[in-house]
Amino acid sequence: MQFRESQAIYLQIADYVCEKILLKEWKVEERIPSVRELAVQLEVNPNTVMRTYEFLQQQEIIYNQRGIGYFVSPTAIKNAQTYRKNDFVEKDLPQVFRTMYLLGMDPEELKPRFEKFKKQHFA
Repeated sequence: MQFRESQAIYLQIADYVCEKILLKEWKVEERIPSVRELAVQLEVNPNTVMRTYEFLQQQEIIYNQRGIGYFVSPTAIKNAQTYRKNDFVEKDLPQVFRTMYLLGMDPEELKPRFEKFKKQHFA
């Protein structure tokens, strides 16, 4: 995983976990990698992954079964979408809007491209 300096690593890992859930690679009620397993996989400190898991528990995206591990919560998809959507709207969308304004673009111009993207990547 390539980390960006513009965002805390634990939040980038949270985005990674959310993406796995939203793409249904990690299913509801399924056990996810342990703190140590994910730390080794992503080549980060286990404390960073622990911070991520604590954050995701607060968002009700994952939950901990003491002595067993972490699991995808029943409301994970809805909560992950809400978390990621809010993050996108607050952080990424203003820059997209600025670029569109500077280029004289209308949001309607993007709709056909978005539909094509969905067909190519998620059909």
